Amino acid sequence: MPVPSKERVSELVSDVVERRGYDLEDVVVTLAGRHSAVRIMVDSDAGLELDAAAELSREISELFDTVSDFGESPYTLEVTSPGIGRPLTHERHWRRARGRKAKITLADETLVGRIGRLVDGPDGPVVDIVVRAKREPSVRPVALADIRRAEVDVEFAKPDPRELALSGDVQDGRVGAGEDPGTAPDDNSDDISQDGDERFDK
Repeated sequence: MPVPSKERVSELVSDVVERRGYDLEDVVVTLAGRHSAVRIMVDSDAGLELDAAAELSREISELFDTVSDFGESPYTLEVTSPGIGRPLTHERHWRRARGRKAKITLADETLVGRIGRLVDGPDGPVVDIVVRAKREPSVRPVALADIRRAEVDVEFAKPDPRELALSGDVQDGRVGAGEDPGTAPDDNSDDISQDGDERFDK
C-alpha cells in the first residue's frame, strides 16, 4: 500500500498539530520508489524549536502506527518549520516573518525589502516594507491586497541595523539573518536555517 495522499496526511495530523499550539502550514508527500517521504511543515508565533519538533515527530509517528493507511510501506517522516522561499499567503505569515528580507511581486513591479509591522489600514491589512535607498533605508506601506506573490528571500549577511530598527526587528523566538540556528540529528534540509526540524525513518 502506498503512502497516503497529502490530503489524508493533513487530515490525520491536523488535530495533533493544533493541540500542540501550531499551525499546519503544508504537507508534502514524495513517492520515491519503495521508500517515500512525508514532510509536515508547522509554525507558530514562537517558531519551532528542535526539542518541540522532535516531540511532535514522535507523536505523529505513533499516530501513523495506529492507522492502516501506511501499511508496510517504508517512509521517512520529517517535521519542520517553513524555510527560505516559503510563500507569504496569510496575515500570520507576515507577522512571523517580521524583520526578514522578502521578494514581493506587485502588479507593476517587484520589491525586495525587509518586512516591517503589519497594521490594519482603511481598506484592509497593510505591511511596512523597509527598502534600501542611497543614503538611508525608508519605509513603504504596501496593502496585502495589492501583493500578487511574496516569499522570504535568502540572506547570507548580517542585516543593516538601520533596516532592522525600521522593521521592528526579528520576531521574538526566531533566528535572525546570518545567525546559526543549530542543527538537528541526521538532517541536511535547508529548512533547518529557520527554526528546526526532526526526521524519522519508518
